[in-house]
Amino acid sequence: PVVLHLTPGQDADIAAAPDVLALAPPMSVLLADKGYDGDKLRGAIIRRGAKPVIPNKSNRVVIHRFNKRAYKGRNVIERCFCRLKDFRRIATRYDKLARNFLAAVHLAALVAYWLN
Repeated sequence: PVVLHLTPGQDADIAAAPDVLALAPPMSVLLADKGYDGDKLRGAIIRRGAKPVIPNKSNRVVIHRFNKRAYKGRNVIERCFCRLKDFRRIATRYDKLARNFLAAVHLAALVAYWLN
């Protein structure tokens, strides 16, 4: 993981996308799932010089093309979240405070990816 950003569980994924995008390093392509399909986010990604690879929601009026072959690489992101959830503290969210939980996620990511 390059950027870890904690949001309330009831918030939509796309609500935190501008904050995460601001923290992310320069990129050429951004892979995301249908939850991130929005015109404002697509515009922000393009303004950063990246190409959005986001499938269209089923209720979208204006259909955007996306590279289906590149989108298949999104499984790496899903595997990253599954790997973090291997840590029991992360999967069950033992911590009551958001800052403590985010610290635990950072430690789990450190152990899972950077110390190997």
